[in-house]
Amino acid sequence: MSGGGFHVHGPHDHEVEHVAHHGGDDFTSRLAVLTAVISTIGAVFGYMGGHSQNMALLYKNEASIQKTAASNQWNYYQAKSNKQNLAELSVTLTGGEDKEKFRQEVARYQQEKVEIKAAAEKLEEAAEAANKKSDVEMRVHERWAMGTTLLQVAIALAAIALLTRKRWMLLGVYGSTALGLAAGAMGYLHL
Repeated sequence: MSGGGFHVHGPHDHEVEHVAHHGGDDFTSRLAVLTAVISTIGAVFGYMGGHSQNMALLYKNEASIQKTAASNQWNYYQAKSNKQNLAELSVTLTGGEDKEKFRQEVARYQQEKVEIKAAAEKLEEAAEAANKKSDVEMRVHERWAMGTTLLQVAIALAAIALLTRKRWMLLGVYGSTALGLAAGAMGYLHL
């Protein structure tokens, strides 16, 4: 700090000026580069984690839409069953031309129900497939999130190692980074 004609340095000012003029020591430089690399990889992992989470939500939404459509088909199937039951009752209660007309309606309702049932089952299969895709994407998201978290821990440990100048803490940095990379690889491979 400068004022009134004289200059006073704080303890950290001298170190900052020394590094600026003469370069930092090897430990500081390497740790800074390692931290930058880990941060970059962590940013990519964070992006991939967000993407996989969005895909999981998209598939879950698709499953919900398909399930609703299947439910509508099953309601339609039930309505046709009710009409068929009424037509069968009418066959029993009527005679002559009306009886034949109601028999034809019973046959028509039976055929329509077969088609409606097939459509409903197809929609349920689509809903189940979308649910499975959503589950896979959520597992992938969890891997990316775990990788990102482990890389963030590595960055924090690197900062502590830099501040305390404890080289043994690099074991934690390297270990957390390795575990984070492994989790990211599992996310990439959909494991």
